[in-house]
Amino acid sequence: MKGTTDGTAGIGRQAVRACLLVLAVACACPVAAQGPQPDPAAADPVARGAYILHAAGCASCHTARGEGAAPLAGGTALTTAFGTFYSPNITPDPEHGIGRWTEEEFARALRQGISPEGYAYYPAFPYTSYTGMTDRDVADLWAYLRTVPPAAQENRPHELGLPSRWRSLLPVWRWLYFEEGATLVDAGRPPSWNRGAYLVGTLAHCGECHTPRGLLGGPDHDRLLAGNPEAPEGRGSVPNITPDPEDGIGDWSDDDLIFFLELGMLPDGDFAGGSMARVIEETTSRLTPEDRAAIVEFLRSVPAVGGIRG
Repeated sequence: MKGTTDGTAGIGRQAVRACLLVLAVACACPVAAQGPQPDPAAADPVARGAYILHAAGCASCHTARGEGAAPLAGGTALTTAFGTFYSPNITPDPEHGIGRWTEEEFARALRQGISPEGYAYYPAFPYTSYTGMTDRDVADLWAYLRTVPPAAQENRPHELGLPSRWRSLLPVWRWLYFEEGATLVDAGRPPSWNRGAYLVGTLAHCGECHTPRGLLGGPDHDRLLAGNPEAPEGRGSVPNITPDPEDGIGDWSDDDLIFFLELGMLPDGDFAGGSMARVIEETTSRLTPEDRAAIVEFLRSVPAVGGIRG
């Protein structure tokens, strides 16, 4: 919603938000009691790994929709211009999951995009962002995944056309678009900004969906977070989340942004739908208030670029 609202409308919106927030907290309480309490500051690697799992969006991609779907057993479809990719089983099942992997193989998959068998993963798996993950985040995520109940669910093969199904072409794509390495810290910025940069650019990998891509599927870094005409589900578009006032989020207040990340409510009172609704449910709503604020701080600092409105 463009422009400003009068005081009465603002108070009404705040009241609605307060009620929704109370409802969300009440609904979340039973879920938290079912497993280790996710905590980014925990000394326990499993509790901290549970937080990393949600911050990295693993649950939203690796748990299929529908009643009875086993957590993290894969099967979620990602529709792209190159075909449909299906997320794999990442439970500790030794036959269909990652139960036979070593921690070193897990780290290589995340940060280099290479399987234990030595073949390159398709970049539908966002290793191009995860390459910046810290050693501790990788180790704690691994520790948590080892505690997940194994699910004997077979992986579904991708449905790709030619030439996309030829893995032999992936080294060329990697040479063009993949740069391995840790996320750099900007010493001239406050820790909160650097935390936001790490969350947006690495863990939550927002640019994988919100940055437009070229003919070969490589991201256009000159238009970082400026939107994408093709949504992951194969319909609609992904919005511009740069500070551009016309096409992006330049006229959103900090409260608008934080509340959107918490409950998915837009400034005009509507709610996010599609894949973003699940990202909010499984990722941004489960972050600490400090991490949500860090995301907002970082998004405010990226160059404003006109692009997809969404």
